[in-house]
Amino acid sequence: MWSTFGQDRLLRQLSASLEAGRVGHAYLLTGPPRIGKMTLALDLAAAVNCAVASGRQPGPMFAADDVPGSDGPCGHCEPCQRIRRGVHSDLSIVAVGGDPRVPTRISIEQVRESENFLSVTPVEGGWKVVIFDGAETLSAGQSESANALLKTLEEPPEHVLILLLAANPDAILPTIRSRCRILSLQPVPGAALAGYLESRHNAEPDTARWLARLARGCPGRAINALADPAVLTDRAEQLERIVATAGAPLDERFAYANSLAGAFSRDRESVRQTLYLWQRWWRDLLLVKEGVDGHIQNTDRRDDLTAQAGNMATADIVAFLQRIQETLVALDANANPRLALECLMLATPAG
Repeated sequence: MWSTFGQDRLLRQLSASLEAGRVGHAYLLTGPPRIGKMTLALDLAAAVNCAVASGRQPGPMFAADDVPGSDGPCGHCEPCQRIRRGVHSDLSIVAVGGDPRVPTRISIEQVRESENFLSVTPVEGGWKVVIFDGAETLSAGQSESANALLKTLEEPPEHVLILLLAANPDAILPTIRSRCRILSLQPVPGAALAGYLESRHNAEPDTARWLARLARGCPGRAINALADPAVLTDRAEQLERIVATAGAPLDERFAYANSLAGAFSRDRESVRQTLYLWQRWWRDLLLVKEGVDGHIQNTDRRDDLTAQAGNMATADIVAFLQRIQETLVALDANANPRLALECLMLATPAG
């Protein structure tokens, strides 16, 4: 049974491929962070190695609706359990930062290690599976990594499954994209996500609805916030910083930009998420300014939004939203992070 939630169309497509024995050798899983790309990747790895599905383990000990097919992997056999814990011998997860010499991307050394891994006959299951988490970094200033992977995609060994996970599919080289089946994960509707949080994670109805709105259709965000209070504490601190920055002296804004630039060298995605939070805050300011605050995401900070919006012109809010987007694009294009972020701070309207 699939662990992935809210992607019914993709799961039907994959179930049909599995039942027909037409599993591709490479898939590109795309969608925003925390939408469930890794969960789906592990589901696929389990599906091709499930002991019940392959007949390596008899099935009477499982309920009928647990047998793979239209419902995916059984989820209960030893291979399924080990894969979902990330400890299966035929599974390798390659992540950004795995090589300390290139902490912000997947290195060519990691790609070569993966090639060696795939060249060895499966030990536990029937398929070797490699998951590249943060695959867009393969092309970040080092075409060697992408080109090395391309060779494997062009001539893959038998019973090999390569899964590329990327928030930004446009950052993947076209030659690599063209050799993968693309699975685009879509945001889950708010009501469905709230219901899932209530039924599967015991969230109170009001909390479930609020977290579903904050998560913007990404189950992982909501689940993390529900399980770890520090997530919401960090969000509150960042929002306080966003509010304070609008009226802060230039030296304080530059100090903030420098701190973000330093963090960017260690963890690009965390800084991107900070800028997305800025973007959502200023979008909410625009909605409040225009009198349509029923659609704001930061509902718990309505008073702060109203007070700040009252001191700003609509044109200034729109212009700054555009500047945030330009900064995100510049960072993706490997612009100097300190310069890009300082320019953003210079453009911050007083509020």
